[in-house]
Amino acid sequence: MLRCRSVWRKLSPLARASSTLCRENARRAGLNNGRSVRVQTAHMSTGPAGGGGRQSQIYALLVGAAAVGGGIYAYQTVKGDQQRYEERMAHILSRSQKAAEQETAVPTQSEPPDVPETEPEAASSSEEPISLASDSEAAAPTEPTEPLSDEPVVEATSEAAAAAAAAAAETPAAPLVEEAAASESSPAELTDPSPAPVEESESAAAAETPAAEPAEPQPEGVESAVESTPASAKIPSHAPYLLIGGGTASFAAARSIRARDPNARVLIVTDEPDLPYMRPPLSKELWFSDDSSVTETLRFKQWNGKERSIFFQPPSFYIQPEELDSAENGGVAVLTGKKVTHMDVRGNKVKLDDGTEISYNKCLIATGGVPRNLQAIERADEEVIKRTTLFRKIDDFKSLDNVSRNAKSITIIGGGFMGSELACALGRRSTESGLEVVQMFPEKGNMGKVLPEYLSNWTTEKVKREGVKVIKEALVKSVTFKDDKLEIQLKDGRLVETDHIVAAVGLEPNVDLAKSAGLEVDSDFGGFRVNAELQARSNIWVAGDAACFYDIRLGRRRVEHHDHAVVSGRLAGENMTGANKPYWHQSMFWSDLGPDVGYEAIGIVDSSLPTVGVFAKATAKDTPKAATEKSGTGIRSESETEDTAVSPVASTAPATAVEQHRDNYGKGVIFYLRDKVVVGIILWNVFNRMPIARKIIKDGEEHADLNEVAKLFNIHED
Repeated sequence: MLRCRSVWRKLSPLARASSTLCRENARRAGLNNGRSVRVQTAHMSTGPAGGGGRQSQIYALLVGAAAVGGGIYAYQTVKGDQQRYEERMAHILSRSQKAAEQETAVPTQSEPPDVPETEPEAASSSEEPISLASDSEAAAPTEPTEPLSDEPVVEATSEAAAAAAAAAAETPAAPLVEEAAASESSPAELTDPSPAPVEESESAAAAETPAAEPAEPQPEGVESAVESTPASAKIPSHAPYLLIGGGTASFAAARSIRARDPNARVLIVTDEPDLPYMRPPLSKELWFSDDSSVTETLRFKQWNGKERSIFFQPPSFYIQPEELDSAENGGVAVLTGKKVTHMDVRGNKVKLDDGTEISYNKCLIATGGVPRNLQAIERADEEVIKRTTLFRKIDDFKSLDNVSRNAKSITIIGGGFMGSELACALGRRSTESGLEVVQMFPEKGNMGKVLPEYLSNWTTEKVKREGVKVIKEALVKSVTFKDDKLEIQLKDGRLVETDHIVAAVGLEPNVDLAKSAGLEVDSDFGGFRVNAELQARSNIWVAGDAACFYDIRLGRRRVEHHDHAVVSGRLAGENMTGANKPYWHQSMFWSDLGPDVGYEAIGIVDSSLPTVGVFAKATAKDTPKAATEKSGTGIRSESETEDTAVSPVASTAPATAVEQHRDNYGKGVIFYLRDKVVVGIILWNVFNRMPIARKIIKDGEEHADLNEVAKLFNIHED
């Protein structure tokens, strides 16, 4: 293309000069015949004088020959370059496939063999994606040229014109592939990325990695065991469904995808060494197990006495990652111990922490969150950080269990769900081992940000009865290590000494991929902003703790609970297979302070909102233990999320509104109001009634007497 332009610049002055000469000859001929010929001379260059008829014909022939020759040359150049481009691309693809076959044949090879033929392939790999998107540009015959009116006129004779034409004919053609490779992508690619071409995914070299799926959960040395696995196991270069994160949301999405597409190939990538598992038992039932080897088996008894594993499915449920491409009926593979560090949204591929790239057709981001830490601990020295647990994963449970059996004192900082559950669990253990358990928080009572003040105070007394020393309105100023003890200095001057600290001060959504992927993060709630179908881009979905979604009743929200992870993951999986369903579900959550006291909540439960509580006397069946015996499962949301409210029959017994001076709240319902509309409900020791609560919030109506609404939950029946 560039050569054509340069030739045209050489020939254009000759053409203009010949045109001017022809007009001069015509004028002379008209004068000789006694006729007046009007010739427009505006914007014309002057050519050489003189000529005659024969000389004019010579110039006309030269100009015509130059034009025809230039057109033929341009056509042959473009056609030849296009043919060379197609041959080059076919050559690149064939060599890439050969390289992939060589790596498959020699899996233990850490780097490609030093064969001279493979060098051009490596050099041209960077051109391949751009060239594939530039076919239309390569086929274009020429580009518009700039106006040449400002260029100087060249005086030329017929001999000079012939020499220029001959020189142009001998000039070699310049390939157009380089120009196409340097061109920018089309606007359509910028706004609506399409799935990666099959050729690109097939030609990508499959990187080798250790086996990712341990046969059984390993308490220690998991990473070293993974590194020692045979090198024959490799990471698939392409996954039709790629799920980033190995938590509840990813597993729910995988099940949903396979239910709608039985032959689907699903790859889960997680930075944890374990297969997908449920997190709630880590702070609940596992601590009440009588089995001394619970940290090894990770099996526990539910409140109803039934035993189950913390893992959703055994290893036999999954296929190996290297079998994903060849599995006849598809399957779910889990790549453990690998972290996705970069997302190429336009290229439909991700990069792992070891540099391996995986392309995808559909992708789910379910990265969850990371525990927050206190600034006072982050500023402290290494000894303090080493004696601090940020509770989140299986390894954190194992580590804290070991500490609780050897330390003399443990201090839990945080008065929310996690902190209060761990305080009660460790408090019961303290009666047997003599362990001192301290819980401190800045609020006036346990779960002070959620429960109304009277119920928060009652909960604090309940935690104390479990053997926990509670320090209220405690703001940490600094933490130091002195004489084999951690010293926690509070801002009011109080000093607490302890052997170990558990920081349970909330969760930060993991949005590390937002920058490389160009995804939007909500400035108010955190997390990836998604639409009603949980989509962040045309082929990217987000579910679980990391998703900031729009609730049609309560506005934009972000929820960090098990039930939300289950339902949002399931819906994302359905939408990844073409369902296009909106997220309307009101998720619930629950918390148990041991087997005797528990509650379930839905909607916005914020202690700063006005509340109305209706309570009744509890019976033996109004406990978490009795609730699991009735439902048959310890994860109560598994039975709640599928149910719908069906015309409940209200109790005829009189409802008693909460009295602030009461010191025993057996069971009841707490309504949270905003503009006189119920936006949140807590069922206190009332179980298997969540569909009713969900319907009340969904209706969004004002209620003149909430005592009558409380009768729908039948809390006054024995």
